[in-house]
Amino acid sequence: MAPLLLASVFVIATCGLVYELIAGTLASYLLGDSVTQFSTIIGCYLFAMGVGSWASRYVTRNLIAFFVRVEILVGLVGGASAAVLFLMFEHVGSFRVLLYAVVGLVGMLVGVEIPILLRILKDELEFKDLVSRVFTFDYIGALFASILFPLVLVPYLGLVRSSFLFGTLNVLVAGWVLIMVRRHVPALRLHMGAVLASLALLIGGFIGAERITALAETSSYAGTVIFAESSPYQRIVLTRRNEDLRLHLNGNLQFSSLDEYRYHEALVHPLLASLAAPRRVLVIGGGDGLAIREILKYPAVESITLVDLDPAMTRLFSTNPMLVSLNGGAFASPRVTVVNADAFLWLRDRTERQAPRFDAIVIDLPDPSNFSIGKLYSLSFYRLLDSILAEGGGFVVQSTSPLVARKSFWCVNNTIGAAGFVTSPYHAYVPSFGDWGYVLATRGSYRPPVEYPEGLRFLTIAGTAEMFRFPPDMARVETGIQRLDDQVLIHYFDDEWSSYLVY
Repeated sequence: MAPLLLASVFVIATCGLVYELIAGTLASYLLGDSVTQFSTIIGCYLFAMGVGSWASRYVTRNLIAFFVRVEILVGLVGGASAAVLFLMFEHVGSFRVLLYAVVGLVGMLVGVEIPILLRILKDELEFKDLVSRVFTFDYIGALFASILFPLVLVPYLGLVRSSFLFGTLNVLVAGWVLIMVRRHVPALRLHMGAVLASLALLIGGFIGAERITALAETSSYAGTVIFAESSPYQRIVLTRRNEDLRLHLNGNLQFSSLDEYRYHEALVHPLLASLAAPRRVLVIGGGDGLAIREILKYPAVESITLVDLDPAMTRLFSTNPMLVSLNGGAFASPRVTVVNADAFLWLRDRTERQAPRFDAIVIDLPDPSNFSIGKLYSLSFYRLLDSILAEGGGFVVQSTSPLVARKSFWCVNNTIGAAGFVTSPYHAYVPSFGDWGYVLATRGSYRPPVEYPEGLRFLTIAGTAEMFRFPPDMARVETGIQRLDDQVLIHYFDDEWSSYLVY
């Protein structure tokens, strides 16, 4: 019996950590700020495990039967956790209460498992061997889960299916323990019936995971979900409503096909049209290819390098016919080179290699809603840009709404200024987003363009000057500087957008 139960330790340790990682990832998708979500969920989970371990002392009889019941409960609660949280996100008053309640319940059940197993095995092994073997298998299982989760589970199964899969494994542990030690379990048929019923539910959930996710996303997004994929980096969702095609990353709107031209024309052309024949252009982010579409309107541009972290994004916008039509087949241009890499590390490596510099840099990143993105809005990042920017060149950064997130916008501006650049902030109205902000950075004074490429639908030379004027409710304010070790921008952004959404 000892080898069987030690093998069970490995399985339940793997399952327990997977549930924790699923909860943290799901909360990051739905609530943003991954550091806060993972920190609080890990803390809640470990505390709940402690409560479960303490409570296990009150179990004094039928330890094997109790262990089987705990495994069934862990399998059902942990296995269904992702589906329940996704489905209830739009339907509960306080999602965080539900989130931590589920995490706490799973943690308490997991906390009961190891103490009960130790007590079951105490007559099978010497104490020193018992403790060392149980915790060895426990830690190996945790390592296995931590490797399996980002490399296999998220990209290939997704959160909901992974949750049901590992719930099934927990219940299978209960089943094989029942079979191996059936003489020691009272009400054997009842326990086995519970195992079989639980397996049926969990396997059904695994099979129907896509429908469950689609149902949850249908209630979260306006329009019909026509594409959804979980990459190792984000949840990518495309919706369609009549002629309006929309991209959402981790639940946040990235563009609407009805007015994205306003955003992308405002992002690209005030910089590109102000430069004398830019030849080499770098795009950071912008995996949808829409900024590249605008840059390709300049015949002088010889090469465009796009650096985007997620190959799933660039692949989707290179192959999906609707999206290729939207970006004008930008990725098929021989002038375009795609690099899927972390922009911060890529820039640092390029600086060390002293590679050729860029005449223009267009930064089209998601909003600074978490610390991993926040490093790409930091003082260190802008100093790296300085090392790859050609003489007479400039860069532009999308910088959130100066109306809704006034401090956030000016923090981006002030951080770029602290890196030694002359900043020229401006804004444009994009119906899907409202009044949206950009910061243009140069080493000397910015000279507005005198001519734009033909075929623009929004920008005009006459209207450009007004974009650089800010009314009193969006006027400059003093802020902290966004640094790698003190990401004040993330706190500004969270406070301002949370207040706006609540309102």
